[in-house]
Amino acid sequence: MGSQCTKLAPCCLDSQFKAAVVEVPGVGNEEKSEVNDLPTFREFTFEQLKNATSGFAVENIVSEHGEKAPNVVYKGKLENQRRIAVKRFNRMAWPDARQFLEEARSVGLLRNNRLVNLLGCCCEGDERLLVAEFMPNETLAKHLFHWETQPIKWAMRLRVVLHLAEALEYCTSKGRALYHDLNAYRILFDEDGNPKLSSFGLMKNSRDGKSYSTNLAFTPPEYLRTGRVTPESVIYSFGTLLLDHLSGKHIPPSHALDLIRDRNLQMLTDSCLEGEFSNDDGTELVRLASRCLQYELRERPSLKFLVAALTPLQKETDVPSHILMGIPHSASSSPLSPFGEACSRKDLTAIHEILDNIGYKDDQGVANELSFQMWTDEMQETLNTKKKGDASFKQKDFRVAIECYTQFIDVGTMISPTVFARRSLSHLMSDMPQEALNDAMQAQVISPVWHVASYLQAVALATLGMENEAHAALKEGTNLEAKKNDSGQK
Repeated sequence: MGSQCTKLAPCCLDSQFKAAVVEVPGVGNEEKSEVNDLPTFREFTFEQLKNATSGFAVENIVSEHGEKAPNVVYKGKLENQRRIAVKRFNRMAWPDARQFLEEARSVGLLRNNRLVNLLGCCCEGDERLLVAEFMPNETLAKHLFHWETQPIKWAMRLRVVLHLAEALEYCTSKGRALYHDLNAYRILFDEDGNPKLSSFGLMKNSRDGKSYSTNLAFTPPEYLRTGRVTPESVIYSFGTLLLDHLSGKHIPPSHALDLIRDRNLQMLTDSCLEGEFSNDDGTELVRLASRCLQYELRERPSLKFLVAALTPLQKETDVPSHILMGIPHSASSSPLSPFGEACSRKDLTAIHEILDNIGYKDDQGVANELSFQMWTDEMQETLNTKKKGDASFKQKDFRVAIECYTQFIDVGTMISPTVFARRSLSHLMSDMPQEALNDAMQAQVISPVWHVASYLQAVALATLGMENEAHAALKEGTNLEAKKNDSGQK
C-alpha cells in the first residue's frame, strides 16, 4: 500500500469535513467471544477489599495521580489469589447507595475480551468501591507518551484503536453507549500485551460529577455547551485518541485540525514512526480522526463504521501483542534467584536456610521500635518469647517456633512481617499448608512489596494443589525481588 514513508499524501483530505458520513452496509464487528473464566459480578465487604490491598497501602496505588487523585485505584489480591484493581471513590461521591449499586451491577453484566471487566463492588456506609480485573502492563498513556525502552510500533497502534472501537461497539450493543472521559489512561494492557478498555469509565466518578476531567481543549464541544455526554461525544473522544496514536503526543483537536487543513501533516506525525507506515494508512487515519472531530454530532461516524474502516488497516495480525509491545510474555520464565529456585522446587530445607540468613533486616522500622520499648517488663517478656521462637526456628524445632511466634503475634504490640514468614515456613514444615498460606498473606498485608511473602505463598499454594495460583505468586515474588535488587543498585 504505497511507499514506506511518514509524509502523508494530501489526497482525500478535501472531503473530510463534508457533512454526511457514509455507512458501510453489512460490514460490522462480529461479537468477540464472551469471557468464560471470569466469576459473575458480586458484592464485596469493605474488610475484604481492605485486606486485598494491604490496608489500601500507598505502595499498591496504580492510579495516574497517586494518592492525590480524587478517586484512587489500587492493585490487590483476593484470598483466592485473583489479582484485582480497586477503585475507591471519594466519600459522598455517590450518596445514594441504591443508585450506585444499580449502576455498578449494570456495568458488571458486561463480559468481553476487549474490556477490563468489572468483577464487583462494595457499598458500606460512605464507602463506594469498584473491583475490576488487574492489568499488569500499564496504560496506553505510559506506552504512548512516556515510553522508556521503545515507542509503540505502528502495527500495534492500529491494533489498539481497532480493539478500542470493538470494545465501545460491544458496550453500545449492550445498552451502555456512554463512556465518561475516554482517554489514553483508560486503555490498559493485560499480561499478554493486549489492549483493553477500562470498565471504570462506564460509570461517572460521582452521581452528579463531571464526565470529563481532562483539559477543556480535549472536551467535546457539545459537552461544553450542555454539560451532557452523548454517544457522539464518545466518538469525538475516540477521534482525539486516533490523533494521539498518529502523533505520539496529546495534541488539542483544534490545533490538529488546523494542521490538517494547512496540509502540515509532517508536524502531526510521530517521528518515531519513520518508515513504518504508508501514505495510504496515515491518510486514512487522519480522515477518520477528522470525521470523529466534526462539530455537528450527526456528522460523526458510528462505531460500526469505525470498526469496518480500521479492520483492513491491520498489520502483522499473526504477531502476538507482547512482541509488538516489546514486553515480557506471561508464559516466558524469568531467571529465578536461589530463593525463587528453592520455592519452585518446594525445597523447605533450602528456604529455611535462606530465611535464617536474612534475619530481620527486611522489617522496616521494627528493630528501632523494639529497642525503644524494651524498658517495660512486659515488652521484655514479649521480646524473650520472640527470641525463643527464633532459637527454635534456627534449631528446626518448628512446633515450639509456632507456639512462641503465636504468643508474640497475639500480644499485638509489635508487627513483624518476618515473624509471619517464619511461622509460615514452620507451618509448611509441620504439614499445615493452609495456615502457612494465611501467614504468608498476612506478611504481605504488613509489607506489600516484600518478595518473601509472595514466595512463601507460592510454596503454600503449590502444596495445596493450586498450581496456577502458585505460578502467579512465584512470578510476583520474582518481579518484586528484581525490583528490590534494582533499587538497591541505584
